[in-house]
Amino acid sequence: MDPTARILRLLSLLQTYRHWPGDELSDRLGVSPRTLRRDVDRLRDLGYPVDTSRGTGGGYQLSAGTRIPPLLLDDEEAVAIAVGLRTAAGGGVTGIEETSLQALAKLQQVLPSRLRHRVSAFTSSALPVPFHGPRVDPDVLTLIAGACRDHERLRFDYRTHSGTAGRRTVEPCVGVDSELA
Repeated sequence: MDPTARILRLLSLLQTYRHWPGDELSDRLGVSPRTLRRDVDRLRDLGYPVDTSRGTGGGYQLSAGTRIPPLLLDDEEAVAIAVGLRTAAGGGVTGIEETSLQALAKLQQVLPSRLRHRVSAFTSSALPVPFHGPRVDPDVLTLIAGACRDHERLRFDYRTHSGTAGRRTVEPCVGVDSELA
């Protein structure tokens, strides 16, 4: 395998953000552990923060860095992101519409023409769904997501349909088991 292609493949594997045992990565790339170490060093030289753990459970993992390194996306991932950004641009989350369009414009500039055509076909044939419901503040979504993740209770005030004030304490959770619903 060409060294450049091999390093790109290594980066693609590491971008799953899981811990990869060194021997598994070596096997997947068809290289020796020494070559793998050199390839990891090359990624670090390019600014990718790769963590290394030693010992029998040792391996490699890409950690969050201070800057966003270039992402490697396969065709399906790139199209999914473009469609998601287009949907977010007209959706119900307050304040992300323009940012979504800016990110979509950047993505479309770097998409190969075959993928730009796929995204264009989707956006020209799919009708936008007008959003007439209440808009959600992204800070509120972040707060609720944090409460779900940390298993915390939330308390909020609200008005009923009849106009009376109410207060609730809830335990938000992610997902609903279909058997319980």
